[in-house]
Amino acid sequence: MGEGGIGSLLPFVLMFVVVYFFMIAPQMKRAKKEKKFAAELKRGDKVITKSGLHGKVAELNDKDNSCVLETMAGKLKFDRSSISMELSSKLNAPEKAK
Repeated sequence: MGEGGIGSLLPFVLMFVVVYFFMIAPQMKRAKKEKKFAAELKRGDKVITKSGLHGKVAELNDKDNSCVLETMAGKLKFDRSSISMELSSKLNAPEKAK
């Protein structure tokens, strides 16, 4: 018989398992949370886009998955996926008492 048959595959299998649990699974979980966040946006929410634009949701359009943000410069149309979940969550987090 050949030396190490299954034993030679073991390092590759272990490497795949490690990559999956430390890189792929957390990324899939994060993408699911981002998608849920974008779906739950409602009028009046204060948000920040991934490019750093601050605004308030003025309109939501389910047909093309976009929203209109009211900013100091006027109303601008953005795709919902361009809204940052992390930055918007920090913006809407209640202030901690000091």
